[in-house]
Amino acid sequence: MISHKGSVLILDFGSQYTQLIARRVREIGINSIVLKGNVALKDIQKFEPKAIILSGGPASVYEKHAPKLVPGFFEYQSKNKIPLLGICYGMQLLMHALGGNVQKALSCEYGKTQIRVESYSDFFLPVREKNHSFSVWMSHGDEIKELPGGFKVTARSLSGVIAAVENQEARIYALQFHPEVTHTEHGMTLLKHFFIDVCEMQATRTLQNLTNELIEQIQQKVGVSDHVLCALSGGVDSTVAAVLVHKAIGDRLHCVFVDNGLLRFKEQEKVMKAFKNYLHLRVNCVEADRSFLSKLKGVVDPEQKRKIIGKEFISVFEQEAVNISKNTGKRPKFLVQGTLYPDIIESSAFDKKHSVTIKTHHNVGGLPKKFKFELIEPLRDLFKDEVRKLGIELGIPLDFIKRHPFPGPGLAVRILGAVTPQALEILRNVDEVFLRSLKDEGLYDEIWQAFSVFLPLKSVGVQGDGRTHSYVVALRAVTSQDGMTADWYQFKPEVLARISNQICNEVKNVNRVVYDISSKPPATIEWE
Repeated sequence: MISHKGSVLILDFGSQYTQLIARRVREIGINSIVLKGNVALKDIQKFEPKAIILSGGPASVYEKHAPKLVPGFFEYQSKNKIPLLGICYGMQLLMHALGGNVQKALSCEYGKTQIRVESYSDFFLPVREKNHSFSVWMSHGDEIKELPGGFKVTARSLSGVIAAVENQEARIYALQFHPEVTHTEHGMTLLKHFFIDVCEMQATRTLQNLTNELIEQIQQKVGVSDHVLCALSGGVDSTVAAVLVHKAIGDRLHCVFVDNGLLRFKEQEKVMKAFKNYLHLRVNCVEADRSFLSKLKGVVDPEQKRKIIGKEFISVFEQEAVNISKNTGKRPKFLVQGTLYPDIIESSAFDKKHSVTIKTHHNVGGLPKKFKFELIEPLRDLFKDEVRKLGIELGIPLDFIKRHPFPGPGLAVRILGAVTPQALEILRNVDEVFLRSLKDEGLYDEIWQAFSVFLPLKSVGVQGDGRTHSYVVALRAVTSQDGMTADWYQFKPEVLARISNQICNEVKNVNRVVYDISSKPPATIEWE
């Protein structure tokens, strides 16, 4: 198992991007670990970090109950000469704690912002000669007005707001912008320079090491005799999780595919064939559509949908555990889920006191209090692109790896309003036409995720020389690297026109198609 000693330690103060920072560090080839911002000093010390990052967060440092660094933190950092990097709230926290002045900004900066490097800087050394002014990702409502002693301003936004400071002697660096977000130019270049050159760390983390570490962790948790149940959806995440666990414990893994009536067009048929022919996993298919749809009848609130679906999944798995126990004499003690880190941070933040829940995921916030399984979530610290790379490492066919993400609650959260048989049929058919069209146009692999949304609206149309009053559907297609931020895909107008025509011609009860051009943020990728 890879030791966390000597890693980059990230202290989380409630940022939606905290694990994205950890991911960027891992991309560089350096191990990282995330702890709560208010973790005890002894817990920081036991990891013997080679560098420490203070994350962003939604609080303001001058508020009474704003998160703070633990007593003795600066003494420990100074004594051991540990490089320290504050990002966004982390920068404001450093300035405030060391005697600077942080105030509410007269004008907030959100999204892409131009900054200019204005003095010699250890941090900005790789880009100073290439580009003095470049675009970064900002998200803050406070700003630094006065610096503590020993610090200098190294960059400002074009509006004059302090964008970066440093104290080379103290080895403390701070940024108002987010270098970890893909929209920041030179972000990875700057982070790599910081960890490799400024912190003098070595890039030793590899995909093979990660695979071995995860397998070893699974083996240690499960032991040599316990059996494991796996919730296998057919998507990338659960498939990679299943193959990983199977490599760790072999035939003590029992996979279950649940047809809950909320799947895509002919999904059960496609997925079960692939499991049997390509992955050679032992999978039992459970027909549970009646149960799920009856529980969802009349429910319109998306959070309630997710909780109902989560509860029903658990009921199915508990019954399957009973059946497995009858056949093997051993009831599965563990349940495997393909939970990813974006699911975790959108469902419940690292520090609930200082962060915001975006939405509950059925396999995170939807689990019952009385739970008869111990969870195994080997991918919960990874992002989608990391999981895909891991899947390739495990030998999973590319057809699985390239599949677009599909939400655990299925089409229930792509139907705005009540889930009805008619809405499901319309949405399945629209989605099939949309995805088929993308493949025909050669665009499927360029897009991170594409799907359709059923809107509880009817509009007047003209079809076959007659008046119609039919439903409206929305199309969504985004590009992304990690699912944490995303841009809408800019189709050529003629491509959208062809797709819209195909949908209206082939899908009964649809006469209008709209296209979603929202980015994330401010929107999420899924509508619910």
